[in-house]
Formats: sequence, structure tokens, C-alpha cells
Amino acid sequence: MNPRDIPAEAFHAAGAEVQALDFGYVRSPDQDGVTPARHPVVIVGAGPVGLSLAIDLAQRGQRVVVLDNDHRLSTGSRAICFAKRTLEIWDRLGVGQRMVDKGVSWNVGKVFLQDAPLYEFNLLPEEGHERPAFINLQQYYAEACLVGRALQLPGIDIRWRNQVTAVAPRADGALLTIDTPDGPYPMDAQWLVACDGSRSPTRQMLGLQAPGRTFHDRFLIADVKLAGGTNFPTERWFWFDPPFHPGQSVLLHRQPDNVWRIDFQLGWDADPDEEKKPENIIPRVRALLGADAQFTLEWASVYTFACQRMDRFVHGRVVFAGDSAHGVSPFGARGANSGVQDAENLAWKLDWVLQGRASPALVGTYGPEREYAADENICHSTRATDFITPKSEVSRLFRDAVLQLAREHAFARRIVNSGRLSVPATLHTSPLNTPDTDTFAGTQVPGAVLLDAPLEKHGQPTWLLRELGPDFTLLVFGAAPAWAQGLPHVKVLQMGPDVADPQGLAAQRLDATPHTAYLVRPDQHVCARWRAPTEAAVRSALARATASVH
Repeated sequence: MNPRDIPAEAFHAAGAEVQALDFGYVRSPDQDGVTPARHPVVIVGAGPVGLSLAIDLAQRGQRVVVLDNDHRLSTGSRAICFAKRTLEIWDRLGVGQRMVDKGVSWNVGKVFLQDAPLYEFNLLPEEGHERPAFINLQQYYAEACLVGRALQLPGIDIRWRNQVTAVAPRADGALLTIDTPDGPYPMDAQWLVACDGSRSPTRQMLGLQAPGRTFHDRFLIADVKLAGGTNFPTERWFWFDPPFHPGQSVLLHRQPDNVWRIDFQLGWDADPDEEKKPENIIPRVRALLGADAQFTLEWASVYTFACQRMDRFVHGRVVFAGDSAHGVSPFGARGANSGVQDAENLAWKLDWVLQGRASPALVGTYGPEREYAADENICHSTRATDFITPKSEVSRLFRDAVLQLAREHAFARRIVNSGRLSVPATLHTSPLNTPDTDTFAGTQVPGAVLLDAPLEKHGQPTWLLRELGPDFTLLVFGAAPAWAQGLPHVKVLQMGPDVADPQGLAAQRLDATPHTAYLVRPDQHVCARWRAPTEAAVRSALARATASVH
């Protein structure tokens, strides 16, 4: 069946039905061409990162080819924790609400030592945000939403069972060889984006490496579907040394369909093949849930992980995003979330270059910006893993002492690390930022993602992020100067004349006074701000933010 013939409701089916969707191979006219067809953007990999990038580009009017060697969605839950920032990106791509409606929203986490609670935390303690801190949603549901959206956009051509087997980079793009059930064919890509996972065949074909550190520990993921109710609330629960799994750690998350994700630390000496057997998994699960718990085992996997990244993400006209470029431990939910942020960072830059608004140097800035973010994620991920799985007796003694102190002392709770959960990186060192010349309080520095806030427009509720433009936005508190309307590719959003800030949260979060202005990039990062902007200052910041000044 042609994927475009799959009825829309199929993408909203239950888990087993969604995973069974078969995206049939369809022969492309490119395979009958005398010369290789040339495409502006070719994406390798139809996972959350590649699909997010394709949708973003297509919504901007670009034509995109997505190549995937499979013909189904992912098997098992895999990535399940999608952060507030990812949901905000998916809102812009037209799938955010569907994800939230299906997912399990949560803000609160609890940490236990043995069977006693140590402390709890709230990742979104303040009101006035459209999206929760996180939702839990099986990756196959997320992919189904994204594929369904992609099939609505005529600019996206997803080619299933199309496996890239050779990549020959050139100054003006890359020549690909693609294997299909009908045999191989060539393709000419003006820009090639590899979103093909941690083992990235594209990376290997180019002889590139992603050096890093492999952690000598094994973990068991078990997805179990409970037959009845449960005493566990919709929170993230993490145990150190629980009585039901002594000497190790356990993580518990709720997913849709009354499915629960349980992560058991096993130790490096565990036999993966033995640990994956149901007769060994079920007693572990029953020890946690209780002897009378009724459940079925839906999926299980034993994994190890590494923190790694490529030295550079941009290699001429070949760009790497998501796990193909960088990898982290699962503690903190930084893998898929950072990959979707890679896609958002890259999409508008590719669009501007393809439209002739900017030079390829703008795509070049994707490298240092997302390499910086990857380093931050790897740092947090490594620290969490080292705390959860101490590698020496001294480290274990320190960890255990911190846990004991955390029962009574707040300072020790700040040291406990069960995974610092994903937040977007503030791109402090970005070459696209214009340094402040005025004094501001708060976190909304150049390089930060703009914080959301509740607004009103024509008497109806709306949100700040939803009112931003597809390109740059000049957010002005009060009436904007007349010259602002002449800025190219800039939406002028006036707080007061255009939208109201009834709770004052936008002004509070941006430390805004009358005439304050923020220049916001297409990916919703702040790139400049002023107390009273001049036309020359704004135009200079726009030139810097599009890599038009050196």
C-alpha cells in the first residue's frame, strides 16, 4: 500500500496496531532517470529527528526527500520522555497537541533510598506555561504522529525501504547510492542530513568517528501493562538500593495505555541473553509491583550506553543531527529531546540558505551551536551516570554518604543525581548572539530559548510562543517604532497594541519595561535585546544572527 493511502485514523490506533503499520515500498520516478535526480535536501532516517526536520522544512516551503531502510515504526517504547521544549517545537510543527493528548503529563519526581523517600522535586513549579515539564509517550506513538503529519505535506517524499549504501561528498552536495527492492539507483543531494542513529551508516561511510566513553554497566528495560489499578501516581520515581532490587537502582515511569516503564540496573557482569528471558524479568517486576500484581510483559531490552560525539557536526554539505552526531546515557531524557532541538536549529538555517537569504556560512553555525549543546548534555549525562553507578570504592562511599545526608539536609539533596532532566541549552557562545549593552535581570540572555507566557489576543487566550513569526520576531513592550515595519523577514509583535499580558508574566520573565525589545530567531532563541532599540542596532543584530557579518 502507498503510505499516502493509509487512512488518517490508523495513526491514532492502539500500540500494537500502530507498530504493525506497514509503509510499503513505492518505486520513485528517480529510479528511471537517465541522470541522478538532484534534490535540495535529503534526510537519512525517518525517526523523530529526521521527521521533525522534514516537517519544519516543508512548512517553510522546501521540498524534502526522507530515506529510511525500514518500513515500520520503532518497536518497543524506546524513547518515552519528551520535554516541554520538544513539545513547543512540535506545536509549531502541528503535532504538539496530539502528543500531549495521548501522552502522560508529569512535573513531579521522587527519589528514594531503599524503601524511604529522600525528597521530591517539581520541574515546573510555576504557573503560566502551556506545556508540562514532560510527557511520557512511547516512541512509536510519537513517530506515528510525525509520519501522519508528514504525509499531509506535499513537499515531503518519504521513501521506505530505501537504504543508502554509498555517500560521495562534493563541494556542491553529495552523490548517494540507494539500494531498494528493485535494485540500486543514484541520487544527487544539494544538502544531506544524517539522522540515522547512533551507529550512523552515513558516518561510517564517510570514515568519521564519534569518540567518547562507554559505561561498563547494563540495564534492563521492561514495559509492563497492568491489568488493574496501581498505587503509583503519575510521577518519576527513582530508587537507590531498594529492598526489591538490593544494591542497584530502579526507575519507574507511567506511559499511556496503563503501561509502565521499569529500568533495572543489572551490573556489568549480567548476561544480556539471560536477563531478557521472561522467566527472569517477571520475578523482578513482581518484587516491585507486589506478589498479587496482574500484568503482562509488553517489551524488554538489555542495554549499555556511551556518551560520545563527533568532533564536528557539519562536513561541507553533509550535516549530522541527533544520535548520529552525539550520544548520551538515558538518565535525564536528553537523547531524543536534544535531537529534536538539533532539527529545529538546522531547519531555518537550511531554509534561509536555499532561499538565497543567507550564505552557507549560516548552516555552518549549526555546528558550534549544537556541539556546545551536546557537550552540556554529555556533561550532565556523565555526572548522573557516575553518581548512579559509582566506578570505584571511594566514589561509592561518597555517593552513599550523600544519600544518607540527603534525608535531613537540603544541601546534600542538591548533590544527589538520579538524572538532571532535559532542558534546552542556552547558547551563550553563539556567534549569532548580539551581546547586551543594557542591564537585564533573569535568564533570558542572548542564546536562551524564549520563555512562554499566557497572553490575550482580541479578548481570547493565546500564548507568547504561538504568536511568534516563522522567521524573526521583534517583540516590543509597547508601540514599536515606525521603522520596525520595514525590517525584512521580521514579524513585529507589540505587547499592548497587538497582544495583552494580563498576568504580567511575559514582562516579568523578560524583565521588560516600556520600550524593551527582544529579537527572537526563527527557532525561538533570543539573539538580542535592548531597553530602547534603534534601527541601526536591530539591523546589525539581524545581520549577525544570519551570519551576514564577520
